[in-house]
Amino acid sequence: MQAGFSGELVKNAGAISWSDVDTREAALIERCTAGDDLACAELVAAHQRMVYGLAFNLLGDRDEALDVSQEVFLRVFRTLSSFRGQSALRTWIYRIVVNQVRNRQRWWRRRRRSDLVSLDDHLRQCGDVESKRDVLPDRLLASKETAARIWDALERLPFDQRTALILREVDGLRYEEIAFSLDVAVGTVKSRLTRARQALRAELLGLRP
Repeated sequence: MQAGFSGELVKNAGAISWSDVDTREAALIERCTAGDDLACAELVAAHQRMVYGLAFNLLGDRDEALDVSQEVFLRVFRTLSSFRGQSALRTWIYRIVVNQVRNRQRWWRRRRRSDLVSLDDHLRQCGDVESKRDVLPDRLLASKETAARIWDALERLPFDQRTALILREVDGLRYEEIAFSLDVAVGTVKSRLTRARQALRAELLGLRP
């Protein structure tokens, strides 16, 4: 992913203050807001895997995830001057990813988009099977079927529940980080996770009609 577009977007940014950002990250942000393209490229390199991975897990589509990743970093560099260290930079970027994905899904609904990611693409991206050479055919088939069922069940969850579950179980965020990313209270995060797990369990056990 290229970051050359970023310098012109942030070159006139104002001063930034920090409350909880480590020195190296603060210096990187300062360089980015000063229009340093090398610093912008470094920031992208540090976070692009996370951004793409979350977008893919939420959208289930490779091309859409790539598009959203581009939009996310454009948004990051346009608004980086407003970052005040109210969270880790990574958590702040998580919030931007969630918002961009939500906007994209609203667009999908308007366009009545119905295509889903292929199982093979999902397995390649999420690494469900580490090595086909080391897995017996029946176990490989079972793994694919299980992954397909889980993916289908996740797709059926409401967006807010699915997002909270992915942030917690896939990305490993703490409750406080998820709360910031979703702009909700920690208690709301916990209740969404509880409902998401219950719904997912019901889906996998075939308890829903």
